Amino acid sequence: MYKRPESVLVIVFTRAGELLLLRRTRPKGFWQSVTGSLEPTESPLHAASREVKEETGLSVFAGRLTDLHHSVRFPILPAWRQRYAPRVHYNREHWFALELPGRRLIRLNAKEHVQYRWLSAHRAAAMATSQTNRNAILALAGQSIYGG
Repeated sequence: MYKRPESVLVIVFTRAGELLLLRRTRPKGFWQSVTGSLEPTESPLHAASREVKEETGLSVFAGRLTDLHHSVRFPILPAWRQRYAPRVHYNREHWFALELPGRRLIRLNAKEHVQYRWLSAHRAAAMATSQTNRNAILALAGQSIYGG
């Protein structure tokens, strides 16, 4: 069964303005916010909540999950293309944010991630591997983290 070419990106951040980034098991050196594909009949909001729990151990009840009402379309990287139907080359990514009162202990899913860091928006944007992730971080930082 092929993956649905629709996903979520969830920026987890604290009221103090620290953002959570996760380092994937592969490809090596790939840093990202919480991400994941939608299941066949799943809504973006449900997928965002599920992915946060699966990748970090956090419940969305620990903070406030916000739909940023923004999505982007981007080419699927060759490293992941085999997961999608043969003629599928683009993915639609929906952006969300999860605000926490402060840092939380993160329980990584060892199959997907090997490390996490709490970083300033500037450092997180510089470290994020994908351009859409960098853009989402910078947009969120300008709109809500620092009250801009």
